[in-house]
Amino acid sequence: MWIAVSIFFAAFFLIFSAALMVLYSLQRSRRIARIGPAPQGAAMLTGAPAEPTRVKIEKLVAPFQKVLPRTEKEVSAVERRLTQAGYRESKYLNVFYGAKVAVPCLLCLVATISGAFRISPLFVYTTAAALGYLVPDFWLGQRIGRRQLQIGLGLPEALDLLVICVEAGLSIDRATLRTADELRTSQPAIAEEMALVSLEQRAGCPRGEAWKHCAERTGVESVRALTALLIQADRFGTSVGKSLRAHSEAMRTRRRQDAEEQAAKTTVKLVFPLVLFIFPSIFVVTLGPSMIIMFEAFQQFFS
Repeated sequence: MWIAVSIFFAAFFLIFSAALMVLYSLQRSRRIARIGPAPQGAAMLTGAPAEPTRVKIEKLVAPFQKVLPRTEKEVSAVERRLTQAGYRESKYLNVFYGAKVAVPCLLCLVATISGAFRISPLFVYTTAAALGYLVPDFWLGQRIGRRQLQIGLGLPEALDLLVICVEAGLSIDRATLRTADELRTSQPAIAEEMALVSLEQRAGCPRGEAWKHCAERTGVESVRALTALLIQADRFGTSVGKSLRAHSEAMRTRRRQDAEEQAAKTTVKLVFPLVLFIFPSIFVVTLGPSMIIMFEAFQQFFS
């Protein structure tokens, strides 16, 4: 029984690890492709893996994408989450819904092949289906958090470049495009969003609306603050360069305070591994010999 359970969980983690390796390799290939020559701003909009791999994934999930029912509200929420993760094309919505059906089927197949279903068919298949249904949501949440972290870390650098460009005589719109082009390799996430802002402005969208769309796409609080700052500077006619410099300094101060807060929490977080792992080892090392001696003494006394 336990051998079947071990085989099932081992197969599950192997499949999950293989999927992560594939996704990381696609992300690395996408970043290498961005380094190569591409039209200004256009290369940042794709955010997709290579064409053959993308076609294979679409063909794999095509039979499963329409199995689950969809409501407009749910589809809107999923599209917003996919956009925050950097997947803007409509095909990724079908891939997501297809994965929510294909992964449970795959785990149930693994449970059948490994023989884990012999323990309790209802429990094993229900657990496999539930885990498979939640894996795409979990992965998407991890991808959103990673991308938001990248945007938050790259925003101060982008603000510094914006300040330099604005103080050099460029307009804020031209400075945004130039900053996106300069950060295309080092900070691809924030560069991609700034390139989209520039393209929306070229299409006729007002500056404030374009930055509001950027804040909605990213879901990062610092981007919302930057959007409000640019709208206020445009409305009241204040110096954009000074406002951006002050905002950049405030962001760096906040990041330093966040780092100090995380460092202060380290002592509390270390209590649990100390109690669970280190203290038992210390007790075994210190009290083990004396307990052995006492046990031998009691055996001689009662023998």
